[in-house]
Amino acid sequence: MIFASDLDRTLIYSKRALEELGEPIGSVLHPVEKKDDNWVAYMTETAFFTLKEISKHSLFIPVTTRTTEQFNRFVIFEKDIPLTYAITANGAHILYKGVPMEEWTTHIFKRMDAESVRKDELLSILQKEGFQFDGEMRQAEKLFFYFILNSLPTASVRKAIHELAAKYGWRISLQGRKLYFIPRAISKGTALEYICKREGMEVIAGAGDSILDWDFLQNCQNRFVPNHGELASQSGTTNYTLTKNQGVFAGEEILQQFLMLQKLKV
Repeated sequence: MIFASDLDRTLIYSKRALEELGEPIGSVLHPVEKKDDNWVAYMTETAFFTLKEISKHSLFIPVTTRTTEQFNRFVIFEKDIPLTYAITANGAHILYKGVPMEEWTTHIFKRMDAESVRKDELLSILQKEGFQFDGEMRQAEKLFFYFILNSLPTASVRKAIHELAAKYGWRISLQGRKLYFIPRAISKGTALEYICKREGMEVIAGAGDSILDWDFLQNCQNRFVPNHGELASQSGTTNYTLTKNQGVFAGEEILQQFLMLQKLKV
């Protein structure tokens, strides 16, 4: 059985996410990510042990927009929860036992060249249309880019940016203060489909908080969405189970639902 999940703001929460969504009261946090010798992200102790139990009997696949370098900061996947597969860079990379599958990445780059304009051209188009972004721009490898915003755009501005970017083969997603611009070819859904075909298995359940996660959630038999996420506020994508809890407790709730499904399937 396959269980697939986004990580940040779905199962795992940074210090900033904990501040924004509520510090857990009466629960022990388990550190999961280390950066510059400092712990920077957490899940509840209950969530950690639940994920560990799920991984003993099922194929758990992390599906993240993080680059592979950023993903490798998660210490729990080094020793506590061994992985066969992980999807990084929003689907541009598939790791098999920790090693990128080069044939998949090559396939993605070919599609990007064929289906999307270059980053500089897109930025020029956005600027000519009067869109300005109040924040720092960062590049994720040679794949996509994002802004860490100081102020968030209104819903109408986001819609206008989305429609313009789509004309040129790009998609956007606002996750917390990060506004992502991602070529259409880079998709968590197509990466997960590739793994399913390779293994001859179906995804029993999936979880994610952003519009970008809907690509792979559509392929899951059971779908779980944190009630604080971007996806929960969108219309037209309601065929999922919304968590009762928000923040780090939503991650715990999702994993407990995964475990319950696993026991039913055994």
